[in-house]
Amino acid sequence: MSSIPMDYIEKVYAGWLGKIIGVRHGGNVEGWTYERLERTFGEITGYLHEFKNFAADDDTNGPMVFLRALEDYTYTSEITAEQMGLTWLNYVPDGHGFFWWGGYGKSTEHTAYLNLKNGIAAPRSGSLEQNGSAVAEQIGGQIFIDAWGLIAPGNPQLASEYAEKMASVSHDGNGKYGGMFIAACIAAAFTEQDIGNIIAAGLSVIPADSEYARITRDVISYYENNPGNWRDCFRHVHENFGYDRYPGACHIIPNSAVIVLSLLYGAGDFSRAINICNMCGWDTDCNVANVGTIMGVRSGLGGIGYSWRKPINDFLCCSTVIGSLNIVDIPGCAAYIANLGYKIAGEEPPAEWKAVLAGVGPRFHFEYPGSTHAFRLDSDADWHVTGAVEHTTEAAASGTGSLKITFDKVRGGCGFRVYHKTYYRPDDFNDSRYDPSFSPLLYPGQSLEAKVMIPFAETNPVKARAYVKDGNAGIRHYGKSKTLLPGEWADVRLDIPFMSGVCLEEAGVELIPMHGWDSTLSAYVDDVHFSGKPDYELDFAKERLERWNTLHIEVSQFTYLRGLWTLEDGELSGSYYGEPAECYTGDLHWDDYVFTGKVVPKTGGCHNIQFRVQGAIRSYAAGLAPENQIVLYKNDNGYTQLAAADCVWRTEETYSITVEANGNRFKISVNGEPKIEYSDNDQPYLTGQIGFSSFHGSHSHFKGFSVKGI
Repeated sequence: MSSIPMDYIEKVYAGWLGKIIGVRHGGNVEGWTYERLERTFGEITGYLHEFKNFAADDDTNGPMVFLRALEDYTYTSEITAEQMGLTWLNYVPDGHGFFWWGGYGKSTEHTAYLNLKNGIAAPRSGSLEQNGSAVAEQIGGQIFIDAWGLIAPGNPQLASEYAEKMASVSHDGNGKYGGMFIAACIAAAFTEQDIGNIIAAGLSVIPADSEYARITRDVISYYENNPGNWRDCFRHVHENFGYDRYPGACHIIPNSAVIVLSLLYGAGDFSRAINICNMCGWDTDCNVANVGTIMGVRSGLGGIGYSWRKPINDFLCCSTVIGSLNIVDIPGCAAYIANLGYKIAGEEPPAEWKAVLAGVGPRFHFEYPGSTHAFRLDSDADWHVTGAVEHTTEAAASGTGSLKITFDKVRGGCGFRVYHKTYYRPDDFNDSRYDPSFSPLLYPGQSLEAKVMIPFAETNPVKARAYVKDGNAGIRHYGKSKTLLPGEWADVRLDIPFMSGVCLEEAGVELIPMHGWDSTLSAYVDDVHFSGKPDYELDFAKERLERWNTLHIEVSQFTYLRGLWTLEDGELSGSYYGEPAECYTGDLHWDDYVFTGKVVPKTGGCHNIQFRVQGAIRSYAAGLAPENQIVLYKNDNGYTQLAAADCVWRTEETYSITVEANGNRFKISVNGEPKIEYSDNDQPYLTGQIGFSSFHGSHSHFKGFSVKGI
């Protein structure tokens, strides 16, 4: 008998959707009081704000990124809190994005990060002994924890064990118990419908004499005696467990009481539970998100109304240090989570889901009910055209689902497009919430392919072709067009050639009706995939500074760990006063490539290119070093020198530093002259991004680079 529920895969998707819905629902009223919300909105029944796209949030950054500890170390319960702390150091930018960086002793996450960075490993990094109760018992212990419940369906105890280790990186006491409680509730919701039993599962994994357990039992008792009016219960919570009774910026206890209240008075209804939670106020995005996950898992996709899903369109923005992890589609998240769930349970996924969960099938497969993978519509029309993109089971090239596209008022010879956005810019968002930055998902040298079909009812001949859009020049590049035959799937493909100075920000399919005037166009798209290796060059004179606000300005296509990174005189400029300044682009999955960076040392002694970058504490660097040397370094939570060679260099001159990374073997040359050959036989990094860095207070410029897969 399987320990994994039959509907596990779908419920993971529903739970993660619930989390994201909750964050969005509460995002713009975070910190509002009950009175302020009631005065402004009255009875809340749906989203309070509209967004172009909802920017990154700490509540969603944490669960998806911290889960990578199971990939980087071990997915078994043998994983340690220390390894989870190292996961923080690897994926979190130093002092910007991702978290609220409110200062040591004020922001719990900032405090824990600085502890970790300075050698205070987890769990001491988040302990009461190290940080005191006011810091250790803030809300973060439970807001980043949902994924640990999603990977342990029907097993609250196991979920709480994972959650305890991760929560202990930054929290302790009630702060840690909250993470264990929420994870256990989520795990229980896979197999339990009764809300009381779900909450009981959460209580079963934390100390019965803890303050967290006491307030939970108190809210349960109040509900049992007064089940009719949640507002009366909230007044009770406010009077007995309000913010005035607990220290710090956002203590866990008042907000936990609101979560329990919302679950109970929600009466099993997803919308009612998250709306009540939002109307209570306080840390709305965090609380509504935790309730959303629990209720999403319990209710399944059928319990989540379309009005909640449509504005999200399966898109999630993150703000990790790795740009290719910051543009995410929700089905991809769900597959990643569910695959880990099956691994942990030691079970095989259903045959029809194996390729999807393992990530070896099409990138965009439309197999989850209602999924759109964040695809969008565009057209050449300068007249009023409406279009719709929706999931369907009417037709599928493989599996059971596809994407259905409908345009009205189409005219012959014009282009009507459906696409996935592969790069985002500030204008795509309303604000700079948690300061995201991005690297493209697709590059020259790679390929785009998709399957397209028009229905039998489509009498107007239609051509289709794959395309990508270069956002730097505003130009689309097309593959060969094919005339579609009604009822027959056609393959369209674009092998993207070598390009210079581009930023590919759209990838999709263009449909061209051959005839017609103000007619309707329908089509299906399925099995959209990116593949291949990069082959491109970039001149920083053609890049731009992307201004989100006065304090958030990014170099296009790059993320950075720390330091001052900007464009000066058409060159990338990097500097920092102490620790390594680093920035990155490309994809985590790039394996073998030749990477050349044009380096101009300005001041100081260390000017590098980075390769096989897997995060802030895992990468290689090769660069100009003091005493006229070229040095190869390895970063394993700190840089060590692997090899060095003589290399005369001077400031203000340009040097082309090339690394050929092939398996564990590296060849490094300067201006075409071979300098170092080295094989790393000690747990080598075999994939990763590219980038640049400067060490020891140096100031470096970089004119451009090229990268070609081998």
